Amino acid sequence: MAKKIRKEPTFYLLTLGCPKNTFDSEGISEMLLQADYRSTDNPRQADVMIVNTCGFLQAAKDESIGALRELAAVKRKHQLLIAAGCMAQRFGSEVTREVRGLDGLIGTRAWTDIVPFIQKLRANKRPQPLYHLPETGDTPIETVALDRQQVELGRASAYLKISDGCSAPCAFCTIPSFKGLNRSRPREHILAEARRLAAAGVKEIILIAQDTTAYGRDWGELDGLPSLLEQLVEAAPGVNWWRLMYAYPGHASDKLVEVMAAHSPIIPYIDMPLQHGHPDTLKRMRRPHNVDKLLRWIEQYRASMPGAVLRTTFIVGYPGETEAEFQGLLDFMAAVKFDRVGAFTFSPEPDTPAFDLPDQVDPDIQQERWERLMAFQQPISLERNRQMVGQRLDVLVDGAGDGLSIARSYRDAPEIDGYVVVEKELPLGEMVPVLVTGAMEYDLVAMPADQPIMVM
Repeated sequence: MAKKIRKEPTFYLLTLGCPKNTFDSEGISEMLLQADYRSTDNPRQADVMIVNTCGFLQAAKDESIGALRELAAVKRKHQLLIAAGCMAQRFGSEVTREVRGLDGLIGTRAWTDIVPFIQKLRANKRPQPLYHLPETGDTPIETVALDRQQVELGRASAYLKISDGCSAPCAFCTIPSFKGLNRSRPREHILAEARRLAAAGVKEIILIAQDTTAYGRDWGELDGLPSLLEQLVEAAPGVNWWRLMYAYPGHASDKLVEVMAAHSPIIPYIDMPLQHGHPDTLKRMRRPHNVDKLLRWIEQYRASMPGAVLRTTFIVGYPGETEAEFQGLLDFMAAVKFDRVGAFTFSPEPDTPAFDLPDQVDPDIQQERWERLMAFQQPISLERNRQMVGQRLDVLVDGAGDGLSIARSYRDAPEIDGYVVVEKELPLGEMVPVLVTGAMEYDLVAMPADQPIMVM
C-alpha cells in the first residue's frame, strides 16, 4: 500500500500600512514557517489568508476593508480568512459587519498566538468569527522574542522594532488607543536579533517604533536610544548602515547627536515627524511647540555631521489652521530646508480629541494647502539634491535591468524617499561606490565610481 504523503498547509499574507506592520508580518510569517506552513504568493492556493490591516487613517481603513472583501469574494470552503493588526484591533465589530466570510480577527499584541489561533478557527463550529483582541498592554512586548532568520525588505535591508505603543499625547492620533503606551523591548532581545540579521548578511538595519526616541523611558531611562545605538554598533559590526526612523522632537537630545556623530555606521539620517511648524497649531495638536528649541537642535544635528539628512512629515488643514498659520509652516520649511518632506491632509479620527474640535478646515482648502506645500518643497529638494552632484556615494542596489540600476544612498530610506539611478546594471543587494552626475527633485543620477568619464 502506497504511503500517503502529508501536504504542508499554506498561507498567504498581505501587509498594509507602515514598516511597523511589515515587521509584525515577518514575525507572523516566521511563526507559521516554524509550524511547517508554507508561504504562497497566490491567495487561491492558500489554506489560510491573512491581511495585516492598517487603521490609522480613514484611507488606510478603506484599503484594509477593500482587501479583505476581495479575498472573501474568492474564498473557497476549506480556506480561512483572518484580519490581523491595527484595524482588526481598533474596529473589530465593524470589520465583521463589512466583510462577509471572515473567520477570525487577531489583534496587534496577539499575533504571537497566530498558530494556536488558526487551530482554534479550524475547530470552530460557530458561524461567527472568533476574536483574539486582548486589551492594549495585555501581551507585554518582552514575550516577543522570535528566533527569526531575517526580517527582510530586500536582500540586504531589514526593519528592527525596538518598542511598541506610544505615550505621546498627540490630539489627532489613535495609536495609544489600540497599541497601548510605549513598551520598550529588552536590550538583549534587540541585540540578539541584530546579531542574527548581521550574520544573515543584512547591510542596512532600520530602527522603528511608534517613537524610537522613547526607548527606555518606560523604565526611567531618558537617553535609552543613544546607549542602545552604541550597543548595537558594537554587537553587529558587520552592518554598514543603521538608520533611525520615527523620532519624536520632544525626546531628541544632545546625547543622540553626539552618539550619531561618533559612530560612522549610524548614518547621518533621521526621520522626525514634526506635523507642523507654527507653535499655535502645534499646541492644539498637543505636540512639542517650542519651535526655537527645535531649530537649535536641528542646527546642532547638521553642524555635527557633514551631509546630515533630515526627513519630516506635516499635517495640513488641522482644525483651526488659519492662512497665517499655514504660511508660518511654509516659512518654517524655508528656514530649515528639509531634505525630505511628506505631507497629509488632516483626517478626523473618531475617539481622538481632534475629531470634534471647532473650526474644522474645509476639505477643498485642505487639498489646496497640501498642493501648495508640496510645490513649495520641490525647489528645496532639488537644491539639496544638486549639492550632491560631483560627490562620491556608497549606494545599496535594490534592483537592476535594461542597463540601469535602482539604488539608495544613506540619504534614502526604503519605500518613502527617492532613488539613485545608476547607469549600469549592478549586483542586487550589494553596496557599490558611485559618482553623482545629475539631480532631480527627488532622485539622483550616478555612474559607477570606477567607470571612466567620457570627455566629449
